[in-house]
Amino acid sequence: MATFFVTLIFVLGAFASLSMSRTLLETSMNARHEEWMAQYGRVYKDADEKETRFNVFKENVAFIESFNNVGDKPYKLGINQFADLTNEEFKATRNRFKGHMCSNDAVSFKYENITAVPATMDWRTKGAVTPIKDQGQCGCCWAFSAVAAMEGITKLSTGKLISLSEQEVVDCDVKGEDEGCNGGLMDDAFKFIIQNKGLTTETNYPYKATDGTCNAKEDANHAAKIIGYEDVPANNEAALMKAVANQPISVAIDAGGSDFQFYSSGIFTGSCGTELDHGVTAVGYGAVGGTKYWLVKNSWGMGWGEKGYIRMQKDVAAKEGLCGIAMQASYPTA
Repeated sequence: MATFFVTLIFVLGAFASLSMSRTLLETSMNARHEEWMAQYGRVYKDADEKETRFNVFKENVAFIESFNNVGDKPYKLGINQFADLTNEEFKATRNRFKGHMCSNDAVSFKYENITAVPATMDWRTKGAVTPIKDQGQCGCCWAFSAVAAMEGITKLSTGKLISLSEQEVVDCDVKGEDEGCNGGLMDDAFKFIIQNKGLTTETNYPYKATDGTCNAKEDANHAAKIIGYEDVPANNEAALMKAVANQPISVAIDAGGSDFQFYSSGIFTGSCGTELDHGVTAVGYGAVGGTKYWLVKNSWGMGWGEKGYIRMQKDVAAKEGLCGIAMQASYPTA
């Protein structure tokens, strides 16, 4: 009987210890959520919403920490501004590139016959890339991608780095496929800018992260222009390298995975497919050790990735490139 009571006490003690550990973990996670809310200025409408978001946050933190603890990839994940969003919610508000069949409408590729390109390239160091921007909860990644590429060619053709207006594209490019926060295509943005005879500055037509009515006065106040655009030959990373060696390039990628949502640092090697859903800008390339990478400018603010950038593995076995980066690349000409 004495042995039974000793065993019972031991079991009850273990239960109490386990329960206390769970309580402490929950308290600790609650504290982390509160700190995270303060850091990102997140406010919930009521206790129910807060509880729902806390549970999503808790699951995401567990996923991130589990991934990093395994440590078998050359990149890390981090708790960023998307930590209280499910992956489906994240994709719905950020990734609105309208993927389509690769048609390669443009008839020429001006960099086709280039044989020598630099081993590394970073257009930031050459003053052809504006600071990281944040599209917010508006699915107009396509506009940010196209504008960043236009900012690059404007610097290369005029010597001036000018931050141009994404909001003008969102508000005024409404007669074709492009639908502001509901998605669009970089090539169609280039077509609009050409027909519009240019874009105004970010200062003149600031970003609002929402669909608005076209401001005709500012829409006619051009600060930069392009004369055409070309598509990079599809599914050809060598051709993409020739293009990126000469100017920042608009690229479409599959950015829908949880690894991409929480990417923090290192060379991203997946997981992702080729369901193109996000427009970004390739602004360079390089290598670390034996791993080559594309340097990609995103539009999710400085708090995501490597201060707003991601390095994505380059020259992979799949002809489409990692996350489909070589499938639908294009660039403006000036």
